Amino acid sequence: MKAIENTMKTATKTKNTYVVVRTRTAGVHVGEFVCRNGCEVELKEARRIWYWQGANTLHEISLSGVGSGSKISVAVARIVLLDAIEIIDATDNARASLETVPWD
Repeated sequence: MKAIENTMKTATKTKNTYVVVRTRTAGVHVGEFVCRNGCEVELKEARRIWYWQGANTLHEISLSGVGSGSKISVAVARIVLLDAIEIIDATDNARASLETVPWD
């Protein structure tokens, strides 16, 4: 656990960077980066990705977004994720894709 925390301390994100965050137990979330403290990550305008198509990994999601048939929750104003293990910057194209997936 310490190795993960030390690695995450070296991550430098600027506020409002759109990111993909993978957690140990709460799944995958996307949103605007607010801050990080150890494995705790705060996002605003965050959505949880329940299911995705059109990408093999989170790397592809961060570069291109998701395909038709993906399931992403409505956005919440703020979320604090307590056990983040991966934070990936998303491109503008990925953000546009992720923000337009309809919730149903």
